[in-house]
Amino acid sequence: MDPVTIGALGFIVLIAMVMIGVHIVFATAITGFLGIVILKGWTVAVNIAGIIPHSTGSNYLFSVLPMFILIGFFAHASGMVQGAYRAARAWMGWMPGGLAVSTVLAAGAFGAVSGASQATAAVFARVAIPELLKFKYNPTLSAAAVAASGTLASLIPPSAALVVYGAIVDQSIGRLLLAGFLPGIFSALLYAGFILLRFSLNPELGQPIKGISWEERGRSIGGVLPILLVMLMILGGMSTGWMTPTEAGAAGATIVFAYALIRRKMTLTGLNSSLIETANLTIMLFSTFWGVFIFSRFLAFTRLPTEIAEWLVLLPYSPTTILIAILAGYAFLGMFLSASGMMLLTLPVIFPAIVELGIDPIIFGILVIKMVEIGLITPPVGLNVYVVASIRRDIPIGGIFRAIWPFVLIDVLTVALLILFPAITLFLPNLVLGAG
Repeated sequence: MDPVTIGALGFIVLIAMVMIGVHIVFATAITGFLGIVILKGWTVAVNIAGIIPHSTGSNYLFSVLPMFILIGFFAHASGMVQGAYRAARAWMGWMPGGLAVSTVLAAGAFGAVSGASQATAAVFARVAIPELLKFKYNPTLSAAAVAASGTLASLIPPSAALVVYGAIVDQSIGRLLLAGFLPGIFSALLYAGFILLRFSLNPELGQPIKGISWEERGRSIGGVLPILLVMLMILGGMSTGWMTPTEAGAAGATIVFAYALIRRKMTLTGLNSSLIETANLTIMLFSTFWGVFIFSRFLAFTRLPTEIAEWLVLLPYSPTTILIAILAGYAFLGMFLSASGMMLLTLPVIFPAIVELGIDPIIFGILVIKMVEIGLITPPVGLNVYVVASIRRDIPIGGIFRAIWPFVLIDVLTVALLILFPAITLFLPNLVLGAG
């Protein structure tokens, strides 16, 4: 049996294992290890499996992940989300659908310190939905807005998803994080625009908030200042070259921690919980990397990614058409797999073809994350929708999925615009880091 066929069979076995519930770290490690044994022998497989954990864990590139994760847990403990939501509510609540618009904008702001989509959705399901229902907002539309808004954390830095992408394909984490900023803001504005239009056409979907004084609006600004400070620290530190992404993440975590101490929100229990949860999530991600890199080494021996790249390049279609087909595949996979699982499974195979087609890896990364976001809110396994529904059991999940489709269509429109106008993605990294 030739190596390419062995590689294809290995990939099929891997997908089957994931589908039946085997955790991705074990599925990738076992498949990759046994594949190397078949191709190169037991000694080579053992050596590779022994070296990869150390080489991965000691890679400075990956140290950014625990810093960004820690920012999110500290931000949640400090009450930043409540401050951001109060500010958005004070300034936007009077508009048609203003409270739902406030939810979108506050979720985007919290995403700038959280970086985790499901965490953002969970927090706003607890904070925003009770307020939305208090003002007679449509329950399913409110829940859908929260679920969709949670996806903004996947793009707006600090984004764990972008770090995972950059680690897998060996691209600049700094450029990726800067590239995600404008598309993330763009997505939030499109969500807000849709809500404004929808509530303008049908005011019965929710009542605007009246009677907010300018004094109250002025006081609310203080609630978003810590988030702006963290955002400027991360983006400014990386763009000026004063900090690496890891150092920027550490500085951001320090600011959020100091803010929580000043507000007397950080208890010993909260600190202990934040550190333990950060360690748990970091270990899970690093373990997944180990398994995937073993599997990637197996694929490299089979030459399967190279063969797929050469096949895609020879197709009688334009690179843009092939790119759209690949992204459609990601949309389909996103209905069944988690974001990290989807990227870890596919990128070792697909990315060589992207390079051969001449598609910018940074642009492709942002587009992949957008497709990941779509997968987070589409049935049958829209994780953000399930998170919101698990917290708000009084809102039927079927109704949330029906109400989510306009947001899905907005995301599809966003992807189309990012493909047509790549400058939206590349403007910021090219401006501050150069076009190289």
